[in-house]
This record gives sequence, structure tokens and C-alpha cells, in this order.
Amino acid sequence: MLKGIAASSGVVVAKAYKLVQPQLTIVRKTVDVNEELERFEAALVKTRHDIETIKEKAVGRLSDDDLAIFDAHLMVTFDPEFTGQMTEMIKSESVNAEFACQEVSSMFINMFESMEDAYFRERAADIKDVSYRLNCHIMGYELANLSLIQEEVVIVAHDLTPSDTAQLNKDFTKGFATAIGGRTSHSAIMARSLEIPAVVGISGLLDQVKHGDIIVLDALDGVVIVNPSDEELKHYSAKAERFAELKNSLKVLKDADSVTTDGHHVELVGNIGSPVDADKVLENGGEGVGLYRTEFLYMDAQSLPSEEDQFVSYKSVLEKMGKRPTVVRTLDIGGDKELSYLPFPHEMNPFLGYRAIRLCLDRTDIFKTQVRALLRASVYGNLCIMFPMIATLDEFRAAKKFVKDTEAELKAEGVAVSDTYQIGMMVEIPAAAVLADQFSKEADFLSIGTNDLIQYSMASDRMNEKVAYLYQPYNPSLLRLIKMTIDGAHKEGKWCGMCGEMAGEELAVPLLLGLGLDEFSMSASSILQARKMVRSLSYAEMKEMAEKALGMSNQEEVLKLVKSTLKVD
Repeated sequence: MLKGIAASSGVVVAKAYKLVQPQLTIVRKTVDVNEELERFEAALVKTRHDIETIKEKAVGRLSDDDLAIFDAHLMVTFDPEFTGQMTEMIKSESVNAEFACQEVSSMFINMFESMEDAYFRERAADIKDVSYRLNCHIMGYELANLSLIQEEVVIVAHDLTPSDTAQLNKDFTKGFATAIGGRTSHSAIMARSLEIPAVVGISGLLDQVKHGDIIVLDALDGVVIVNPSDEELKHYSAKAERFAELKNSLKVLKDADSVTTDGHHVELVGNIGSPVDADKVLENGGEGVGLYRTEFLYMDAQSLPSEEDQFVSYKSVLEKMGKRPTVVRTLDIGGDKELSYLPFPHEMNPFLGYRAIRLCLDRTDIFKTQVRALLRASVYGNLCIMFPMIATLDEFRAAKKFVKDTEAELKAEGVAVSDTYQIGMMVEIPAAAVLADQFSKEADFLSIGTNDLIQYSMASDRMNEKVAYLYQPYNPSLLRLIKMTIDGAHKEGKWCGMCGEMAGEELAVPLLLGLGLDEFSMSASSILQARKMVRSLSYAEMKEMAEKALGMSNQEEVLKLVKSTLKVD
């Protein structure tokens, strides 16, 4: 039995298809520059053709959002900062193309992998995918074609690139297991889109599995069993049937109310990064958007996105959501999220530095473009504008005044702006949580960003393995900050949501319900399961449980309390 991370839910039994790709050994050589440039260009053309072909074959099987990954891959092959540096290195140093490709791509991969945000760290996989394919073509190697698989298998690999995952035919590929990876990797995201079970990050996987072995893939508990016994086969076959029944039972909850057994209603909404993601929220019965991460508009562009480009994106989401609330976070860039076209000053600690609202209040030209686009789009739905990284009332007042001044300018130009849009803020800095009652006098809503709130509260970089033990979402100190935030909002008659990872966690939902949270924002795929849980709970009982949790001394005690109350292991 091997343990990993459950990345896409399901339980399956099938033969192992062990994916072994060419191992590239690259050494520096001195070459004829003109001949090498021709070799490089020919490989680049083949790489672009591969990517276009993979995308064409995936149409109809993958969502538009997933297909857009391959547009991004094509953009990488045309990016002068990427392939242009390779060409320049071949010319200036007379080196072989594969060495130049390795050196330049390694620089980009290291840059992305050093970022704190999990989403952007995983973008290093895009660079690895493109550069590996390019180097295989430079060196004359053939790549495995997973689309040719004609029997039911579980793919076993060191890792699966986005290109690999896009080739999977779910009629034959029943799941996959990888030695590395996390829930935010492209392969995991696409597995969830294809509804293919996946377990990732399995230490020792390739040493333990041979091609053709029978595999049990339990992507509910993150377990892989190699050549199971008859007893194990019987157990996991029954587990697979129960999971299929559960999925079908959840579908009937798509249009159901998110209400407890004693009549308390909460809102279950989705986190999105693009207009296409809004479709997934609706398909899963989401009651709105609790976090639209607009930084992806900037990260996916070669220059600052125009007012019109942003307007089109915001309008699209608002129209899809209709009367449902749509919370749009203003530009949250800086720290680990950098833009190649927008230089940031060097800082000793960029995560506590010039970023998010601090950047926007300084670079009002950038902020003005986004705010104008948002306000123009406000007439197409139920817009809630949310400022990130607010630490003081003065910051919130300045940002709110900027929005109101921009609204006045638009109206003077004869541009329509909604009279009902809301202005709120993220609570991710402990100082803001402590002063939540004062912020709520002037904000229309608060939304708790637990990822940073935990990190800042514990003075612990959650990506640093040496202090990872301090990333404790169930620590009573954090629960007290959450309770303080919720109570502060309610004191002034305002609503309070949560858009951090905690909002969708199975053991956190009952606690947050008891603490009085009004809105839970999570990945679209978690909404129906959360609704099922909410509908099975008593609000009065969860309040009593949460009150006990606030009086405990550590995370372990809180988790034990929740599990015993819910009667789960």
C-alpha cells in the first residue's frame, strides 16, 4: 500500500500502464551556429505542431479553460523572452541547441518554483512540458502517445504533463498515479475536469509498480495498492460502488437550498480564475462567486490588460451569474506573483512589502483601468468589489474613495454604473481581524482569506518545510480571529464570507457554520458535497461545538472534538 495526495476523487481497479519517457542526457558542445539554428528552428516547428494537434484532439473532451492551457504553451514557444534567449545563446556562445534550451528553461522553471503561491509554482510545469518536448525533438527522440491506449489502465508515471493529460481517453484511462505533484498542478486540475481519479505525490511509486501490475487506485483517501488480494479487491470494488452512488445522490442537490436541519441558511459559492470557471460553479449548484482572482488576467497577458479587455471578462462573469453575487478581488500582485512587464523593486521580504492594495494605491494608473472596467460591468450583474491585503482603515478608506471618485468620473462621461454594487475587503492580516467591527462600519462585507491569515498569525511561511507544522487552520488562535471577524461584521449588520482553502474542507465546514460564517467560497467541485453536509447538520449543535473549540488549547483537541461530534474517524 502506497500513500499519496488525493487529487481527483474516485476508486478504480485496472492494469498499470507505466509511462516511461526518454531520459535526456545533455552536455555542452561547440557547434556550427548556422546549422544549429536550423536544427533548433525545425524542432520548434515540430513542437508547435505537436501542441496544436494535442489541442485539436482534446476538443470536446476538455473544457475551454483546460484547452486554453495549450494556447499558453504555444505562446511560450513564440515568447522572445523564452525561445529568443535560446537563439541568442546559440549565436553568442556557439553552443548546441539542447544545452541552450536546458539552460534557459531551467532559469524560468526555477523562477516559478521559487514562488510561494501554489498556483504559480505549478506553472513551472508548463515550462517543463514545452522545453522537454522541444528538447526531445532537438535530440530526435519519440514521445509516447497516450491517445493510442486501447484497454482499461491506470497510468503510472513520475509526473504527467498537461500534454500527457490532454491525450487521455477516459474510456480507457481509468485513473492515474504520479510520484510527484499536488492538487493545484495542471494534471490534477485536468483530471478533475475529465473526472478521472488521480493520486499524486506518491513516494517510491516507480520502484514498486511494474507495467501490467493490477492497481487499486483509491483517490478518496490517496492510496494505491499494487497487486491487491482477493479480499482487498472485494473491499475496494464495494467502495467504488458506494462512491458512484454518492456522486449520483449529490446531483439532486444542485438546486437545493444550503440550509441546516434547523432552518439556518448559508451561501455556498465558488472561487474562479477566469470567466470559463464560472460555468463550473453553476454546473455544481454554486450560489455565486466568492472570489474572482483577477490577477490571472494580468499573468496571462504580455502587457497590462486594457480597460476593454478587463470589461469583457468581468461582464462575462456577471452575466453568467445574473442576480447571484459576484465578488471580484482587485489586482493582487506582488510577493510571489510577479509580472514580466511590470518590474518590482527588490525587497528583503516581498510578502510583507509592496503588493496588492499597496501597489494599487501607489500605481493609481493601473488601479484606475481596473476600477473603470469593473464599474462599467457592474450593470450586468450583482457586483461586489473586494480589496486584498487591507491592514488599516486609512487604506480601506483611500481605496473606497478611489472607487467612488472613479464612479463619479464615469457618470460625468455618461457611462452607466449600478447603484447597488458593494465594496468590501479581504481579512488576511491579523490587524484587520482584530479591528473587524470598525472596518464593518464602512465596508459592505468582509471575506476571510485563511491562507495568508494563518501564515501571518503564526509567523510561518507555509511553503517552508521546516515550519510547515505551524500551518494550523484548526488552531484555536485562528478560530478566535475568524470568530472576531464574523462577529465584527454582524455587529454592523454586514455579511462575512471566507474564500481561503479552509472554506471547502470537510472538517472545517461544521466549525465555520457554528462560528456564524455566512458565505463559504470554494472550488466548484466541492460545493455539492459541502451542501450535503450543511443540510445534515444542526446549526444550534454546531454553535455549541464551535464555542467549545474556541476554549481549547491546540489544533489536535479541536480536530478530536469535530470528529467526535460528527462521529467520523
